Amino acid sequence: MIDIDVQKWLKGSNGRMELDINLSIKEGSFVSILGKSGSGKTTFLRILAGLEGARGSIHVEDKFWLDKKHSIHPRCRSVGFVFQDYALFPNMSVKENLLFANKDEKLACKLLKLTELEQLKDTLPTTLSGGQQQRVSICRALMRKPKILLLDEPLSALDMLMREKLQGEILELHKTFKTTTIMVSHSPNEIYKMSDFVALIEDGKVKKYGSPKEILLKTSGSQKFSFRGRILDIYKADVLSVAVIAIDNQIVEVVLDSNEEKILKVGDSVRVSTKAFSPVVTKVC
Repeated sequence: MIDIDVQKWLKGSNGRMELDINLSIKEGSFVSILGKSGSGKTTFLRILAGLEGARGSIHVEDKFWLDKKHSIHPRCRSVGFVFQDYALFPNMSVKENLLFANKDEKLACKLLKLTELEQLKDTLPTTLSGGQQQRVSICRALMRKPKILLLDEPLSALDMLMREKLQGEILELHKTFKTTTIMVSHSPNEIYKMSDFVALIEDGKVKKYGSPKEILLKTSGSQKFSFRGRILDIYKADVLSVAVIAIDNQIVEVVLDSNEEKILKVGDSVRVSTKAFSPVVTKVC
C-alpha cells in the first residue's frame, strides 16, 4: 500500500485553505483525482513528487518519503511526472529526450515501439503533433521505471479522437510496467474508462473515494431529450442489461431492451433519446 497523510496551507479558489489529504492507495492501481479548479489537485501531485513541501507522511512500500524528521529529495523518489505542457527538451530528438532520463537503450526502444514512435525517434519535438509530444513525455517519465506515475491533466489539450487513442495507450503502459498511476482529470468519460478508483477532492479534502461507478454515476430525470454519446460499459444488473454512456461531461445509465443489447457494444457512438420515461438508444454510424 501507498499511505498518504499530508497537510499544507495554500490559497484556493475560495481563499486560504488547508490541503489535508489522507489516502491509502493499492499498489499497481490506477487512481484518478477529480475536483474543481483550485481544490488542491495539482499541489497534491507536486507534494507526492517532492516538488513542494508539506507536513505529514508519505509511506511507499517500506520507505518513508516524508515524515516528521525528513523529506526525501525528488530525485530519490521513484516518481515519473507528466505535465500538461509536455516539458520536452526542444534541442533533443525524441530518443535523446528518453535517454536523458535513463541511458537504457533497450527500454527506450521498447517504449517507442509500444507508442508507435519508432520512426520518429530522430525527430525534434517541435515538429511533432500534440499527441505525439505527449507520447514522448509519457515515455520519458516511464524511463525511470517509477513506482508511481503522476499525470496532471495529460490529455486536456488534445482533441477527442486523440484523447481516446492516448487513453488506451496510457492504460496499456500502466499495465505493462505495473506502475501505480495517479491522474488529475476533469473528464468523467476519461476517468470512468481508465480508473480503478476515484478520489473526489473538495476544498483541499477527500470527500469521496471509491470506484468510478460509485463516484461518477448519476441517473438523469424525466425530461424529453436527445443527446449523442459513447458507450463506456455494458453490464448485467439482475436480468437487465445496463449501458453506461458518456454524454459531454455527464455519465448516465440506460437500461437496454433485448434488441439494443444484441446490436450495441462498448465504444459505439449512440444517440440517447426519450419519450416520457422510456429512453431509446440508437447506434450512430
